[in-house]
Amino acid sequence: MLVKIHDAKTHLSRLIQRALDGEEIIIAKGNRPLVKLVVLDDVQPPRRLGTASGKVVIRSDFDAPIADFDGYQ
Repeated sequence: MLVKIHDAKTHLSRLIQRALDGEEIIIAKGNRPLVKLVVLDDVQPPRRLGTASGKVVIRSDFDAPIADFDGYQ
């Protein structure tokens, strides 16, 4: 896909996603291609928030003193 600089600035987020999806993105000045938007090899997918939801439980006595540690305080 050939994109002019102005359009690339306007739609950069979309173009990055298209590159991540495997599409070749060429940015041009006028009709002259200048640069290619490429995905780096070692890029890790973004972390999804909430994946541990319901797996971690914090009990109501979480911050209560621990009897076995009385001598350490």
